[in-house]
Amino acid sequence: MPTLNKLRTVKDDSPRTSTLTRLRIALTIFFALDGFIFAGWVVRIPAVKEQTGASASTLGLALLGVSAGAVITMMLTGRLCRRFGSHPVTVVSGVLLALSVALPPLTHSALALGLVLLVFGAAYGGINVAMNSAAVDLVAVLRRPVMPSFHAAFSLGGMLGAGLGGLVAGHVSPTRHLLALTVVGLLVTAAVGPTLLRHDAPTAPDDHGRTRNEPASASHRPAGRVRGLVLVFGLIALCTAYGEGALADWGALHLEEDLHAHPGVAAAGYSCFALAMTIGRISGTTLLERLGRTRTLVFGGATGAAGMLLGSLAPTVWLALLGFAVTGLGLANIFPVAVERAGALAGPTGVAAASTLGYGGMLLGPPMIGFMADWFSLPAALTSVAVLAGVAALIGVATRRAAVS
Repeated sequence: MPTLNKLRTVKDDSPRTSTLTRLRIALTIFFALDGFIFAGWVVRIPAVKEQTGASASTLGLALLGVSAGAVITMMLTGRLCRRFGSHPVTVVSGVLLALSVALPPLTHSALALGLVLLVFGAAYGGINVAMNSAAVDLVAVLRRPVMPSFHAAFSLGGMLGAGLGGLVAGHVSPTRHLLALTVVGLLVTAAVGPTLLRHDAPTAPDDHGRTRNEPASASHRPAGRVRGLVLVFGLIALCTAYGEGALADWGALHLEEDLHAHPGVAAAGYSCFALAMTIGRISGTTLLERLGRTRTLVFGGATGAAGMLLGSLAPTVWLALLGFAVTGLGLANIFPVAVERAGALAGPTGVAAASTLGYGGMLLGPPMIGFMADWFSLPAALTSVAVLAGVAALIGVATRRAAVS
């Protein structure tokens, strides 16, 4: 049976059950904290831009520090997880993320901002790989497809961070706001971090007698085939993350300029997408248990493609908003499934590779949409999101027999 479609639930009455529950809660909190801190920083970018006196172009270059730091450290983090374990690396990265988010408002030039954002991006990339690696190990032991629930926590944390950030933006300076995020981050890490530090990543034997979090290449799979499959799942992650980045940066502009929406309504475009994605991830475990991984990937990609065609080509604002919501539902569980399968195949290195490709897709989306909008039009450019969602679905179909366990 294809690995993508094999879902088993095993009842565990051993004393480890309560430990696994505590680990799951701790990891869920770390995912939510990651989204909360990152969103809190994002909503203060305009204020930090004004403080540093950066132009739009120099700010764009400075913001690349986040991307560069994340991409550079993602593969390194995979190696660190192999050497020291994903739990300690998650806790250390959480501390670094909390400390580094306070640095941007302390800068007074675009160069200094770029340098501190390099540190912030490194911490952000590190915690994403480490906590996803820890989640992959836990999913393997639980033998339930709960990976989407972790990413739902990230989405909920992001919505909460953005909402609170928007509320305090007019009353609290970015320095105090981001320092408050540091305090929250350190307190949360101090509260839940010990749960991860007290326990190594759990392991469970599979049908071949090896531990579940041992890379597949260590047993019956040729190493070259494992690398190829990890690359495939990374490409699936890239195709879907591309859409998330594109909608975040261009969705509101499409609604306002092409469909003449009120600015307030236009701003709700990404909120519709994000809320639908959160709902999709909350229900992701049930969906995976009923459909299996292959069907979830295929149906999700097809739904995302249909939704984005509606969102980009609809003649009215409300149809476009509906399209954005359908897109969010379709894409919700594809990235978590792709990362989980890459981790099951190659451990933390697989998680790092798939996350790096996925994050690269999120970075690639906005500039590619901009270039295509100049060449054609913004609605036409946004259809590329639908194309790549369809590609992800086709890859899921084409490789369903290639991932045989």
